[in-house]
Amino acid sequence: MSSEQGNDGMLDMYLFENSQLLEKLQDIVLEQKDEECFDEDGINEIFRIMHTIKGSSGIMMFDDITRVAHKLEDVFYYIRENGSDDVPHMQLVEHVLAVADFITEELGKISDGEEADGDSGDLVREISDFLDEIKGESSEGDKKDAEAGKEESSPAPAQPQQFYIAPVATESSNFYRIVITYHKDTEMANIRAYNAVYALKDIAEDLLYSPDDILVNEKSADTILEEGFRVLLQSQSTDKEIKALVDGSGIIKIDVKECTPKEYQMGFDFTLHEDQEQESPKEKAELKPGDFVIESKAPGKKKKLAKRTKQAAKQSFISVNVEKMDVLMDLIGELVISEAVVLQNQDLNVPGLELSNFRKAAAQLMKISSDLQDAIMSMRMMPLTNTFQKMNRIVFDVSRKLGKDIELVLEGEATEVDKNIIEHISDPLMHLIRNAVDHGVELPIDRKRAGKDPKAHIYLSAKNEGGKVWITVQDDGAGMNREKILEKARKNGLIGRRDEASMTDKEVYQFITYPGFSTKEKVSEYSGRGVGMDVVVQNIQSIGGTLDIDSVPGSGSTFTMKIPLTLAIINGMIMEIAEAYYAIETGSVREFVQVKHEMMIHENEADECVMIRGECYPVIRLSKWFHIDNAEQDIEKGSILIMENEGRVICLFADKLIGEQEIVVKPIPPYIKKIKGLSGCTQLGDGGLALILDPAGFFAI
Repeated sequence: MSSEQGNDGMLDMYLFENSQLLEKLQDIVLEQKDEECFDEDGINEIFRIMHTIKGSSGIMMFDDITRVAHKLEDVFYYIRENGSDDVPHMQLVEHVLAVADFITEELGKISDGEEADGDSGDLVREISDFLDEIKGESSEGDKKDAEAGKEESSPAPAQPQQFYIAPVATESSNFYRIVITYHKDTEMANIRAYNAVYALKDIAEDLLYSPDDILVNEKSADTILEEGFRVLLQSQSTDKEIKALVDGSGIIKIDVKECTPKEYQMGFDFTLHEDQEQESPKEKAELKPGDFVIESKAPGKKKKLAKRTKQAAKQSFISVNVEKMDVLMDLIGELVISEAVVLQNQDLNVPGLELSNFRKAAAQLMKISSDLQDAIMSMRMMPLTNTFQKMNRIVFDVSRKLGKDIELVLEGEATEVDKNIIEHISDPLMHLIRNAVDHGVELPIDRKRAGKDPKAHIYLSAKNEGGKVWITVQDDGAGMNREKILEKARKNGLIGRRDEASMTDKEVYQFITYPGFSTKEKVSEYSGRGVGMDVVVQNIQSIGGTLDIDSVPGSGSTFTMKIPLTLAIINGMIMEIAEAYYAIETGSVREFVQVKHEMMIHENEADECVMIRGECYPVIRLSKWFHIDNAEQDIEKGSILIMENEGRVICLFADKLIGEQEIVVKPIPPYIKKIKGLSGCTQLGDGGLALILDPAGFFAI
């Protein structure tokens, strides 16, 4: 299918659902990669996933995706029928991941409006050879399949509209009338119906369904939603087994009713003859094989159904475009601003004006807007589960290429963060994980020499603390070498006049975040080029986060990202400097203090510090930083704000403090030159503007 079709609703749903299936596929594979083989549930689930992707891709006419999914489906069909005892497990894992990568890349192209032009030929042939290998077929068979693989590059033949399976009845045969009812808002109901049919065909001796054009007629979805999807099934399975096979998302009800052969023969008008007297078991037993044969084939083989894991109670979900959520969030931000404008309006400051009823109404308005804000924020919050699970794949791929044995341990992946935050931290987190695998963890032989377990561990965890999310990457590797880092820092001219002996370990470790800094002597595919950590820090700081680094030589290193829950609305402290307003996130502020002249220390004309409770901190005058005239210069008449960032402390001097309020963060227009120390702007309750301070900018000096 070309990009000319556009991202209509059906295509969006195809992309969304298949992306979800691929994530589930990868989770299953990585969870069982270290086992001897896939368990029965895993085999059946992978088979069904490939089955679903093949079916939906066939309808959307993405032929290469269809072929790859079909070929992997063949592999798992064979394994399901014959067992996995003799199957090379790691080779199978690599083939599954290769298919997942191919389909993911193609979906990415489609999502970007490009042509899904990936060539599946080589991958299909590799999987065909693997299938022949586990079947034990001859090299002659290999040649035939290779030729067949070449033929598969031509357009896939049209799928049949019905599955005609030989209804050779026996005394064990049962006859069923099935009606599947879907939610009225279910997208692509015809594809879901197709998946149900495909799931049933493996247990079917005869199988018919209505509407029968679900593969070629998109309008059949409307019929299914209106009337239900009706199926006639002859099988030796029980009604419970049938329900377990076809159950899936979007389904409200599955009505499986056993009927007599005579009722079965009457077709799809299920409303007729409901009150007729049931035939006796004897009449049913007298059914002759072939009575209702449509096409003569061997009867289907009864399958052993996989044990289904206990499922949580079903919930009703609706998919919403993220852009619509962003618009709603922006509107709520405007509502917060408008509320402040109304409640802080100067017209209300009239002496003797009775405002008790207004205050009550205002309090109710504030409660409703606060609840509305919480509701939209909860809708935007997403667990870190998918982001964390993707790291599993990185550890698996990189560790195998580097010859290391590493296990990734996840904790707190259910922690929720704003979706926009997740998009900003995915790349930094990926780099930290790669660094841990490449830099942090030693080779198994080196770990043995050091008396360690040859199998290394990387711990990825998340938790909420102090209104922020802490995401930690910790390894049990060799740790960082202070002297080696200092040597590189000296060579790069980063130390200057500072006393190296007085520098803490954390200060030394921060050098690795400087541009072009790397202690890796040998450049590899993953690191050593002197790029990466500085970009990681920039990305984290761009969302108001910080990166804390710690290490114990011989025991490992720990990298902790501290990021805000959301970027949209924050609690901020408002300050005034020469009738201009500035805001800073409350979480970055340790405290406010009033100081005396005798507490100030002037090292030279440019630098000054303040002694507070025996600690000496540098002071930055915001008026001088931003070149503001007519600002307060007397240290005793202004206010000192003590700000902390990544364990470092700086004091900011402002004319006076205004107070705390909710701040709707707005970006600084792109045509304004970026100024160090500013991250955005906001509108205050009196209609004025305030610039939002960026704590990280004041420490980069």
